[in-house]
Amino acid sequence: MKLLSLTSALCLTAVLSAQDLTPKAPPQAGPIVIENAILHTIDAGVIANGTLWFEGGRIRGVGPVASELGIPPGAERVDGRGLHVYPGLIGANTRIGLEEIEAVRATRDFDEVGDATPEARAAVAVNPDSTVIPVTRANGVLSVGVIPSGGLVPGRAAVMQLAGWTWEEMAVDADCGIVVEWPSLSSRRGRDDEERVARALEQRATIDAAFRDARAYLEARSHDPALATDVRALALAPALRGEEPVLVRADNVEQIQSAVTWAVGLGLRVVILGGEDALLCRDLLRMHDVGIIVTGTHRLPKRRDAAVDEPFRLPAELDAAGLRWCLASNSPFYNERNLPYHAATAVAYGLDHDAALRAITLSAAELLGVADELGSLSVGKRATLLLTDGDPLEFTTEIRRAFVEGRAIDLGSKHTRLAEKYREKYRQLGIERK
Repeated sequence: MKLLSLTSALCLTAVLSAQDLTPKAPPQAGPIVIENAILHTIDAGVIANGTLWFEGGRIRGVGPVASELGIPPGAERVDGRGLHVYPGLIGANTRIGLEEIEAVRATRDFDEVGDATPEARAAVAVNPDSTVIPVTRANGVLSVGVIPSGGLVPGRAAVMQLAGWTWEEMAVDADCGIVVEWPSLSSRRGRDDEERVARALEQRATIDAAFRDARAYLEARSHDPALATDVRALALAPALRGEEPVLVRADNVEQIQSAVTWAVGLGLRVVILGGEDALLCRDLLRMHDVGIIVTGTHRLPKRRDAAVDEPFRLPAELDAAGLRWCLASNSPFYNERNLPYHAATAVAYGLDHDAALRAITLSAAELLGVADELGSLSVGKRATLLLTDGDPLEFTTEIRRAFVEGRAIDLGSKHTRLAEKYREKYRQLGIERK
């Protein structure tokens, strides 16, 4: 009993120490103008020596001539001379807020019990006080797609901005799509193929049954509104009506082909999560206008006979093939800050630089269904943006200021506090380096 109590106390201590104690930024109080800056709009090119202003958390004007933008008197002025403005980067495939300490089960909330739990909503489980959030924001990632995992239909993904006191304040779209983990029939070393294939086919039948049963229930309920509530069927209703996509995790050729065929057969809109072999399925993906969220470039190739740079070249090849795609990270949740460097690797291996920026901003917003809110410096969208001294794909670039829906974000984090702590140590020793 004493051991159990000690273990519980240690777990509680770990959870409490993994909380960000920085106060949340208040809503925007008045209009803010960034002038004389280089504006990277993403959807309308680059404006040198441009002006952007926002109020009430929304962008109100963008352009080269400030006098034409209707800026109200008394607005706060930010001199952006020599600086760059970008839309906030979007990490399209993360567990930020759902996981804090991998070794502590109480801080891991991305996996529900059961194979098919479409009613589980990732948004409501997001921890606004995660210590990962400030570190991620400090490198320019201001919004994320939070993706549950674990079962065959593990729940509903959400798009969250990385600022707010509660999950409701953070939510850009609390229900942006149903997640499906599509089982693979590919062989794996050390397992009996027949048994494994049978298990995978059984799992696919379970996924199919969940969607078909939900459709039958919805049809029956349209004739009998008093029918008992089925929360799982109702959770699948938006996807079955084509109002939101099904985010299907699939990597190899057979997975992608069978998943798309299944989704098209049910009349579903599908976005592939992963897509390592997407290029080999280009015709099928193009035919059905299927988007791909590529999960990272910093990985090894799948096959032993593949070129070592295959993952690095995939974004450029998808872009050349005219497919709809965006780039996410395959890093652990605590390294989502490295998202821009995944894009930089793709640039080094043939991807156009502007396409790389689009892949982690507007293209990500489009595939997550929030392009009317995020992804570009456009009038009417959320004022979620960065002020930098250079290209965010470069290691040496410093994020000078960040705004999330107009809120001025404190870019401090546990990392910056530790850096200052040890600078003070060397100041006290009289050996601080400049």
